[in-house]
Amino acid sequence: MGYRVVDTTEIEPTPDRPGRHRALSESAGLSEMAINRFEADPGDQLPLAYHYHDDQQEAFYVLTGTLSVETPEGTYEVGEDELFVADPESPQLAYNPEEAAETVVVLAIGAPSVDDVHPYEP
Repeated sequence: MGYRVVDTTEIEPTPDRPGRHRALSESAGLSEMAINRFEADPGDQLPLAYHYHDDQQEAFYVLTGTLSVETPEGTYEVGEDELFVADPESPQLAYNPEEAAETVVVLAIGAPSVDDVHPYEP
């Protein structure tokens, strides 16, 4: 058996990224899923680019604020306590619009934890 408690405030934000991104998986000792915490000010995007994954499912749980997610089908508005899910091969770009009134805080979970990301050109 194994158990851990991770103080996420002790994890340094990833440098050179918009907003504040904390990669939580490694500190938690997770190998089967990726967990990231994002704080995006108005005008910031969460990932570095519009993208999709071959095998990874992604889920964005909004803790505070409203997250916008652009997809080829349209833009989704995901509010506090709502969950947005992108299946494999489903392009998306998550961001906080410039006209937003507040910072959005999101917990992003991806599984399996694989490096299968590809840029998407809409």
